[in-house]
Amino acid sequence: MQFIDQAEIEVAAGKGGDGIVAFRREKYVPAGGPSGGNGGRGGSVIFVADSNLQTLLDFRYNHRFQAENGGRGGPNNCTGANGKDLIIEVPCGTAVYDAETGELLGDLIEPQQTLDVAKGGKGGLGNQHFLSNRNRAPEYALPGLPGEIKQLRLELKLLAEVGIIGLPNAGKSTLISSLSAARPKIADYPFTTLIPNLGVVRKPTGDGTVFADIPGLIEGAAQGAGLGHDFLRHIERTRVLLHLIDATSDDVIRDYQTIQQELKAYGRGLTERSQILALNKIDAVDSETVDLEALATQLNHLSYAPVFLISAVTRTGIEPMLQQIWEILDQIKPAEELFR
Repeated sequence: MQFIDQAEIEVAAGKGGDGIVAFRREKYVPAGGPSGGNGGRGGSVIFVADSNLQTLLDFRYNHRFQAENGGRGGPNNCTGANGKDLIIEVPCGTAVYDAETGELLGDLIEPQQTLDVAKGGKGGLGNQHFLSNRNRAPEYALPGLPGEIKQLRLELKLLAEVGIIGLPNAGKSTLISSLSAARPKIADYPFTTLIPNLGVVRKPTGDGTVFADIPGLIEGAAQGAGLGHDFLRHIERTRVLLHLIDATSDDVIRDYQTIQQELKAYGRGLTERSQILALNKIDAVDSETVDLEALATQLNHLSYAPVFLISAVTRTGIEPMLQQIWEILDQIKPAEELFR
């Protein structure tokens, strides 16, 4: 399935039905008056969050959505049928913006949450409404009003409890494949991961926790460099950031600071998010030339965050790291409440 997390569409609510001009003509109604009915209301366009959807792929080729128009009024004071509302399903975590003004119209986080994005037009009044002492036989009615038409921008921000971040080739995909049933592409070259990957990791209690492997960030990602700029938005929803650092790097401290600078440049409170640091690939480090404990201590002093020495390949140090994550998650509000 192709992962699409941005889309621009046009939505058009239905036009209200026209009111009509009609008069009673029954044989035994000596003073038949106006009886033109009102037009029906036009259908609205409504978004509904669906937890079974994970991408905005449905909007890749279909850019215009039209709700049903209201029905025309009928004789004998009959109101026209209301147009059917158009229900559009989107993934949980979809933010809906007005493409012209940039205004956030709504953020669909919880399953079955709804957002009315375009209201249908009101039906026109039939001539029965214009009966008065001065005008006993009005011969005019009102047309229905047009429905709202809006240009919308949709942005999907994945709902995950834990976001795994780090420079390319830090081992993020290997880690999520080791922790869960997710099977992302893994290779020994940068930018192997081109889309965020989700995996469910089981707690000791049996509850599932969603981890997101965010594609590699590089220096300048917040300004649009590399792939990071396109996927930084997905970190916004996470409750905990797991910063993975390659222990075989020539400069571990520089790698740590690079990612932290990009989080700061992007803003939106990412630097205030709870973080855990993990020095990965310790199985490939020569312990005689590299003092891993000293590196961990130095990172701890820089970040004031817990630092773990792990190997995603051999699962060394994984359990203590997960235990720390569970403890932090237990102290933080659920994602639905935190980002509502």
